[in-house]
Amino acid sequence: MKNQAWEIARFMSQKDQIAVQFGMKVKDVSPGRCVVEMKVTEKMLNAVGITHGAATYALADFAFAVASNSYGQVAVALNTQMHYPASSQAGDILTATAVEETRSRHIGIYRIEIKRQDGTLVGIFTGTVFIRNDSLKSWMEKQDI
Repeated sequence: MKNQAWEIARFMSQKDQIAVQFGMKVKDVSPGRCVVEMKVTEKMLNAVGITHGAATYALADFAFAVASNSYGQVAVALNTQMHYPASSQAGDILTATAVEETRSRHIGIYRIEIKRQDGTLVGIFTGTVFIRNDSLKSWMEKQDI
C-alpha cells in the first residue's frame, strides 16, 4: 500500500499545477499521511515582505490532498480552515506534515502542521474530505502516468 501511496504522490506532484509552480516536493508518504517541503521565494511574499498566506495555505492544501488521496480513492475537500501562528520569509524552507485524524467510508478528517526549518509552527490547517467512489488509478491512466 505504501508503494501505491508513492505512485499517487508522484502523479499528484506532476499534475497539480500549484505544486509544480511553487516547487513543492513530497518527502514522505504513506496511507493517510504525507510530508511536503517548499522553499519560500520572493514571488511568494506579500506587500509587507512575509510569506503570503495563500502560499502557506497552498502547501498545506497539497499535503492534505496527497494524504487524503493516498489510499487510491478520489478524495475532494469539503471544508478547510487555516491558522497562522507565526510568519516566514523568503529563503525559509517550509514543511507541511499531514496526518489523518479519522477516516470512514465517505469522510476523512486531516490535520496539517506547517513549520519553518527552525521548527517554528507557521500554520495549522484542518480539513475534511469527501471520499468518492471512483479510483484515482482511472485518472492516472487517463493522464498516461
